[in-house]
Amino acid sequence: MSWKSGSKLEKLLSQGHFVVTGEVGPPKHASPDGILHHAELLKDYVDAINLTDNQTAIVRMSSIAAGVHVLRAGCEPIIQMTVRDRNRIALQSDLLGAYSLGIRNVLCLSGDHQSFGNHPTAKNVHDIDSIQLIRIVKDLRDEKRFACGEEIKEHEPRFFIGAAANPFADPFEFRILRLEKKINAGADFIQTQCIFDMERFERFMAMVRERGLHKKAYILAGVTPLKSARAARYMQQSVAGMIVPEEIVARMEKAKDPKAEGVAICVEQIKHLRTIEGVAGIHIMAIMWEDIIPTIVKEAGLYPRPQVD
Repeated sequence: MSWKSGSKLEKLLSQGHFVVTGEVGPPKHASPDGILHHAELLKDYVDAINLTDNQTAIVRMSSIAAGVHVLRAGCEPIIQMTVRDRNRIALQSDLLGAYSLGIRNVLCLSGDHQSFGNHPTAKNVHDIDSIQLIRIVKDLRDEKRFACGEEIKEHEPRFFIGAAANPFADPFEFRILRLEKKINAGADFIQTQCIFDMERFERFMAMVRERGLHKKAYILAGVTPLKSARAARYMQQSVAGMIVPEEIVARMEKAKDPKAEGVAICVEQIKHLRTIEGVAGIHIMAIMWEDIIPTIVKEAGLYPRPQVD
């Protein structure tokens, strides 16, 4: 791949394809074998793979290094980048480095607080917030300048810029305002928190359409296959900003084969999401269950994946 090549994900979305992205957590060690295994497994079923950036504030292989391994396996990476651990100098340096290595997509995030992770007394940085990071990446690309205002004389990094959205956190009305700020700052695509409450997500998307945000950025709806009734109940009761309807928990509790039921629910959700105006694709977060993604993609009628024209 030439370092001048653009984002395949961007091209697919611009051509009107309903895209599928997946997610892989880098390991807590230095071997690339697990990343390469998952990339090989998923490359024919997803259009790009997210690599998380020390998720839950636990030390892992860097998302940039993991992204390079995904490229080696023939798949397109989306590196996540949080503002928790680096100041604006380090963030811009890493962006230049990532682009030089062939990475074309970046998801700009705040990052989980360090108190959740395995170094709870570590100092966070938060020199800038996630919306400011989006603006910096956009300015690197479109204005050809660093955050300090200095001009980039040549070879500016031309990232396809992503951001996250949670349609379910309270106050509900504030969610759309924060989303609009991220899009106005320069986000080209949005990946949402995993969706179980379709009614609430429909309301969220109605507000997206009212403000015309679906025409300014591509919205990828997040889904997560449930493995067990216990997992469903835990997400319902203990995960902040998550709404899991009782109906879904009950289905999982009654199921003779909970994993099969979890896949069936996920496929139903995807088929529903495809009918919602403004949803440009899905983002599958199969946490510690990446091997199920090909099955979900096939059963949802999203295989084979399109090629870039």
